[in-house]
Amino acid sequence: MDNTTLLFVVVMMAAVTYLPRMIPLVLLGEVKPPPFFKSFLRNIPFAVLGALIFPGIITSTGKPLSAMVGGLAAVILAFFRLNLIIVVFGGIGAVFLCEILF
Repeated sequence: MDNTTLLFVVVMMAAVTYLPRMIPLVLLGEVKPPPFFKSFLRNIPFAVLGALIFPGIITSTGKPLSAMVGGLAAVILAFFRLNLIIVVFGGIGAVFLCEILF
């Protein structure tokens, strides 16, 4: 692939990803959604994040028991609103201890 073709592909990919985000912002910038719809849209990222992370937790270690222990430890630590680094290392530590003990 020569440089002009590559540049064309990159520019078109940028346009294809930018336009669907820009058009609603420009056309619907003055429209105020109802409170229920606003609340619904605010909670979507959490639901999607959970759906993406959960299968990864189950298959991460190759052993479902240690994976679930690590995931549960991370959820408990996150429930207490601890720092993200503490949550991650707590989950890793729980998996490590479960692997050693079982």
